[in-house]
Amino acid sequence: MKKLKQITALIGVIALVGLYVSTLVLALIGSAEAINLLKVAVYATIVLPVLLWAYSFIYRLLKGKQNDDTSDKK
Repeated sequence: MKKLKQITALIGVIALVGLYVSTLVLALIGSAEAINLLKVAVYATIVLPVLLWAYSFIYRLLKGKQNDDTSDKK
């Protein structure tokens, strides 16, 4: 399970670095299409970490609840 978490974290870091680089490149290009893509990249840069945190928080809550249920049955 620890290896899966490390792989997932690495994928998240790579995605964020890619978003940061694309945001910088799109900001420097300055065309009309690039402005729309820049807005999407900035939005994704903000939303992706929040979603990753929310998913991990919900997973921990559900996992902890299942562990409590199984410990009562023993």
